[in-house]
Amino acid sequence: MFKLWNALSEAQNLKWVELSHTMDNDSPYWSGIPEGSVELNKTVFDWGNPMLECRITTFKFPGQFGTHIDFPAHFVKGGVAAEAFAAKQGVFPLCVIDVTDKVAKDPTYAVTVEDIKAYENKYGAIPDGAFVALRTDWYKKWPDMNAMSGIAEDGSENFPGWSLPALQYIYETRNAAASGHETLDTDASKEAAKAGDLACERYVLEKGKLQIELMCKLDKVPAAGAVLVAAWPNFKGANGLPVRVFAICE
Repeated sequence: MFKLWNALSEAQNLKWVELSHTMDNDSPYWSGIPEGSVELNKTVFDWGNPMLECRITTFKFPGQFGTHIDFPAHFVKGGVAAEAFAAKQGVFPLCVIDVTDKVAKDPTYAVTVEDIKAYENKYGAIPDGAFVALRTDWYKKWPDMNAMSGIAEDGSENFPGWSLPALQYIYETRNAAASGHETLDTDASKEAAKAGDLACERYVLEKGKLQIELMCKLDKVPAAGAVLVAAWPNFKGANGLPVRVFAICE
């Protein structure tokens, strides 16, 4: 009788894939964030209180914690924050660029324009408003922070990620709305070292786009055809927030 209800009923029979990590008090976060910044599920009102039989807990966390979404204000002074994005801007066609074979040979691999063009030759052009996710299978190292960072014997970080030309292609040649990855940072470690900055992340956010970091299970979704949904708390002024992100697949 109602089109949306019928559509939802049909969607419930599709494959739904969780793309965000479960977080707890032991989940890793960037070393620049002070210790004590995470305190989840602290009980402040407990069972047995004569006022009301219930439990209330509080949550303290950095915006960039676990699987999280970054808004332009994270890297752009005066940039727009969470409230600038409407609810419908959290739903995207999902394109997954798989470079796992290259990462297996080079853990610092940076995705290239050629990788994306190879994807498009197989699946068609990245559509307007797409979320382009980089699959490296790096999420399997979670929650070991040293493994996620690829810490070598000399103390250097070694992990895969984006290159600036690849991001310029998806945002300028194509009209993607957002991008994401399974690693700690947007930039492949060697790209960040070369630039002396997180130049790729800075580029995405200066473009006014969104990004989601520390995604997981991109190996469980199709390379094309799925829909990604991202939901975050509606906190005014937030430059980043933990995000619940999932894919609905045919």
